[in-house]
Amino acid sequence: MGARWGKSAMKSLKGMSILVTGGGSGIGLGAAKYFLEQGAKVTICGRRENKIYEAADALGSDVLGLVGDITLEDDRQRILEGAVRHGGGLDALVNNAANMYRGAITELQEFELSEIFNSNVIAGMMLSGLCVPHLEKREGSILFVGSVHNRRAFPGASPYAATKAAVQSLTQVLAAELGPKRIRVNCVVPGAVYTEINQRAGLFDDATALARLHGMAGMHALGRIGTEREIAEAMSYLICAKWTTGAIVDVDGGLGLGLTSE
Repeated sequence: MGARWGKSAMKSLKGMSILVTGGGSGIGLGAAKYFLEQGAKVTICGRRENKIYEAADALGSDVLGLVGDITLEDDRQRILEGAVRHGGGLDALVNNAANMYRGAITELQEFELSEIFNSNVIAGMMLSGLCVPHLEKREGSILFVGSVHNRRAFPGASPYAATKAAVQSLTQVLAAELGPKRIRVNCVVPGAVYTEINQRAGLFDDATALARLHGMAGMHALGRIGTEREIAEAMSYLICAKWTTGAIVDVDGGLGLGLTSE
């Protein structure tokens, strides 16, 4: 029994090369910080130059900050090449970048819908495909970020929810497709965590967004909103667990349970 139990099936983040999209703020920045603490070499990318460079300066020499738009083919290639150079290869891709678009179904604009599907789904698909040859060399992993919007219905959020439903389906299809290459594909589904996604969409200012988020605390079984670090810890497990693929892991404090007062 002892021999069969064997050595740990978990990898270590130490020495890994990890690319995090949308790494200049919110969950992406929190993940980058955590991975660095565990000894990884991290590349962060995003469209907002000031956010990426501020984050890279604060995080230190083991992080590379690259400004770019992953919806653009040339930028995807440049970002991947930079991550491979910085980390000496690639062990994990964290597809975290996403945008928000909200509105009543009677008022949605086709162009805006196309844009959010491009940024939240298609860009991550294309970047994942580019990363496959590098990840195959390391038996690496791809990690998507889903949303509690697919656990609970929030009126007006149908565009965003639809993109995240696509991401969660994509996770399982790619896990089956890339399994023979020993590339694992998983998805973490956060609950309410402070990010700047609504502010970037022009929906709320910082104070309103934070107050709105804290107002959701009672909807969580654990009675509070989450932190970027708690999401990063789950990401770490999914990156390191060598026999976990196709998993969609809720890290939401019980928000997705649909808690009621009765």
